[in-house]
Amino acid sequence: MPDKKIFNSDNAPKPKGPYSQAVIHNGLLYISGQAPIDTKSGVVVRGTIEEETEATLNNIKAIVEDSGASMKDVLKITCYLADMDNFERFNNVYKEYFKEEPPARTTIQAGRLPLDIQVVIDAIAALPSSPV
Repeated sequence: MPDKKIFNSDNAPKPKGPYSQAVIHNGLLYISGQAPIDTKSGVVVRGTIEEETEATLNNIKAIVEDSGASMKDVLKITCYLADMDNFERFNNVYKEYFKEEPPARTTIQAGRLPLDIQVVIDAIAALPSSPV
């Protein structure tokens, strides 16, 4: 099995538990679930579903871009919403990050998300052919 490489971005929140921010394996970047946490302060962004979604996607974007990829390279997204009644409002923000050829996606309602936040998102992205 080819080696896996742990990848961390200084522009996204550091893991608070026994997991990696992201892992690179076979040309793919696997990003752990990201939350609406402000990278600089480490404080949870509490607000509307739109504000929390934007903060979460900004963290995903920072990891993707710091790996050398772009949001166009994202292949798969999994979204966990605390309340599916917010689905349309969530989508209004989400579509701004994936305007053309959006990635495959699964969206589910989670029973309860950590820190009582409204959204968690994880992602898989293809890396450019040059090594990170």
